[in-house]
Amino acid sequence: MFSNIQAVLFDLDGTLIDSAPDLGAAVDKMRVDRGLSSLPFSSYRPMAGAGARGMIDVAFGLTPEHPDFEALREEFFANYEQRMTQNTYAFDGVPELIENLLLLGLPWGVVTNKSTRFTNPLTRAMPLFTSAGAIVSGDTTAHAKPHPEPLFEAARRLAIDPSRCLYVGDDERDIVAGLAAGMGTVAATYGYLGHKADPAKWGAHSIINSPGALLQLLARA
Repeated sequence: MFSNIQAVLFDLDGTLIDSAPDLGAAVDKMRVDRGLSSLPFSSYRPMAGAGARGMIDVAFGLTPEHPDFEALREEFFANYEQRMTQNTYAFDGVPELIENLLLLGLPWGVVTNKSTRFTNPLTRAMPLFTSAGAIVSGDTTAHAKPHPEPLFEAARRLAIDPSRCLYVGDDERDIVAGLAAGMGTVAATYGYLGHKADPAKWGAHSIINSPGALLQLLARA
């Protein structure tokens, strides 16, 4: 299915790391600070991949069009910045996946819509990312996913032709971006799938239910 793959790129939240506990706690603190009841973590987890937009919608039922949204988003960012590594971990199987990619001689990198403000301190705090050859954030280029430019930037940093890269993500915008960049695409279903998400309709070249399944795909390439 995937021929001559020379590098693997990943989305961050929901694909490599489980940051939902810290994202959920950051926004739930906003509810508690306002005298509202705390919501169960299970309410936040499915929307963790949508970042501030998803968290604020769950906590307060507000969308970006609401006049209070921007102030709430900044408060959420400040809360998250203070705790973003407290309960964030690599998904089971991810460290082994990265180790095996390196053994196979495949460079790897990250392309996330998370802003540099959060991506850099988070990845520096986690040993997993010391071997990453490229880390591209949502504000690294002029465009964020689903635009392909962040993926092109990661490929440039790895000095690999985009057509020889594989992109793995847990959101439809990841697959849209990967396809637009001419990369092989893999949808990861073990992360955060929103209530209405249907990865089978995203158009990905393949779907995996665990990090280790990616190695099986590469072995068959």
